[in-house]
Amino acid sequence: MPRIIKNRQIVEDDWQVLALAAGETPDTVPLPAAPVLLPLSVWQARRDEIIARAAPFGVWLDSHEGPEALAGDIDRFSVIGVNFPKFTDGRSYSSARLLRERYGYGGEIRALGDVLQDQIFYMQRCGIDAYALRADKDIEKALAGLSVFSETYQAAVDQPQPLFQRRPKQEPA
Repeated sequence: MPRIIKNRQIVEDDWQVLALAAGETPDTVPLPAAPVLLPLSVWQARRDEIIARAAPFGVWLDSHEGPEALAGDIDRFSVIGVNFPKFTDGRSYSSARLLRERYGYGGEIRALGDVLQDQIFYMQRCGIDAYALRADKDIEKALAGLSVFSETYQAAVDQPQPLFQRRPKQEPA
């Protein structure tokens, strides 16, 4: 079973990420009985059918898809994945931050795709709390990447107050 980093721990991943194969459409792709992360297009095409199923489900957004497409159903998802198709495509950072701050999503946000150790600290700052690393990467080393910095200066999803507001106030001498 594959492993992911979730809430700063390495855990077994029992979720299947569904992708459309050549010749499949959102209306015809078979839905597994196991917990599944569905592409947005499958969710949009088969919403009522998916809701009626007993299996846990979530949705994943590709980097060109915005979280506004999920706004009315945000509380239905156990997991929302954000795809990083390549290291240089950072649009999913924005999607994660919008999910947390604008849409108030409190569930798991999972980074998928070209996820590397160097990125996960910054992904965490945007509200991502689970990471499915590329298969060729060392998950233990990547976990250490979440603790590479001991302090942050700017406000972000994981620390809404900037450092200057967190420092104790000093009395004038």
